[in-house]
Amino acid sequence: MPRLFRKFLTIIWLTVLGSVAAMALVLDAFQAAPQITQLELQKREILLDLAEAILVEDGEAAAIRFAANSENAQPLGLEVMSLSAREACTAEPAQYVRLVPYEGACYRISVASPEGLVSSRFAPIMLILAVLLSSLMAAVFLARYLVNPVERLRDGLSALAQGRFDTRIGDSMATRKDEIAALASDFDTTAKRLQEHQDAQQRLFHDVSHELRSPLSRLQAVTGILRKNPAKLASMLDRMDREVERLDALVGEVLVLARMTAGSDDPFQTQRLDVIEILNDILADASFEAQGRGVSITTDIEGSFIADVDGEQVYRALENVIRNATRYTAENSRVAVQCEADADRLTMRVVDQGPGVGDDELDRIFQPFSRGSDAVPQGGYGLGLAIARQAVERHGGRVSAELPESGGLAITLEIPRCPSMPRPKADEV
Repeated sequence: MPRLFRKFLTIIWLTVLGSVAAMALVLDAFQAAPQITQLELQKREILLDLAEAILVEDGEAAAIRFAANSENAQPLGLEVMSLSAREACTAEPAQYVRLVPYEGACYRISVASPEGLVSSRFAPIMLILAVLLSSLMAAVFLARYLVNPVERLRDGLSALAQGRFDTRIGDSMATRKDEIAALASDFDTTAKRLQEHQDAQQRLFHDVSHELRSPLSRLQAVTGILRKNPAKLASMLDRMDREVERLDALVGEVLVLARMTAGSDDPFQTQRLDVIEILNDILADASFEAQGRGVSITTDIEGSFIADVDGEQVYRALENVIRNATRYTAENSRVAVQCEADADRLTMRVVDQGPGVGDDELDRIFQPFSRGSDAVPQGGYGLGLAIARQAVERHGGRVSAELPESGGLAITLEIPRCPSMPRPKADEV
């Protein structure tokens, strides 16, 4: 049962109990219950009737004795007294008073007025006031309990709408243990993610502009040299071609990452492919290219792993991880690739013998344009691992990094046999 529902149920239940208690206290304090009021009035009327009947039937002495005995049993202020003239009985008697003519005289029979007793016609009003008062107190408490956090949420959402993603409201509701507190926690998580995305976007713009500036600066230098010495046109054209190729490669990598990031929630086409066969093709090419540095690579992974995947994205993810390992591993070293397959997923581990990264950089290396602080630039733009993570996570898999005891860096990829969310297959589109 949700906590907020339990709180509301408890508050309403306590309100009902409070209303009943308030009614009981008010009625007891003022003795205003209709039954109590009517009973007190009936007792006095009966007592007056008895005293009058005894006076008429048995005389003054008997009536006086009855009044005395009645006061000893239950004192209600009963009195029987003779007035001076019979004509006094013609006057209008007051409440709780009887004027009785008897044997040429007028007798006054009276009882005391009940003190602190409210007329029965006021009892329903007092009951309604008691209920309204207790209900008002409960309503005020509920309103404050709900409105205050809603106002904080509204202020937080307004801040997010204005771009202030550093806004947090969870601390102001730390004492609550209900769905509203969970909502505040979700709000903080959302604000944190938005802030991270904003920071990543700004960092991406900065890194892209930085990476573009270098080849553009070299192109400007080439044009400056050509203006001074046109005879170097042939060599400078070759240099310009290389810089243009670098620019084209960088823009291509950025576009690939942008498409994966922007379309991370969109369905993509899948084909039934053998992922290990794709991996072996990549290993063969990488092994051939790494011979110049004396680097050996595991080139044959046994078995097969048939999965529904986007072939291009999986190929790019595997290739980026393998080439990153061969690029940064030490010369005359080895890159080890291990695979384990079960019914649901393929786990691939790539271990190099390079400089590795710091413990605090294990997650940062998957961010765009990020390299380890100790890594020596070996070409590339720091986008390979970011693209690999995006590609694998789009399939519902996971990519992580760790530092093996032997040194270097180990990258682990987990690729599910089927995407975690239904994806249209190529023959179904």
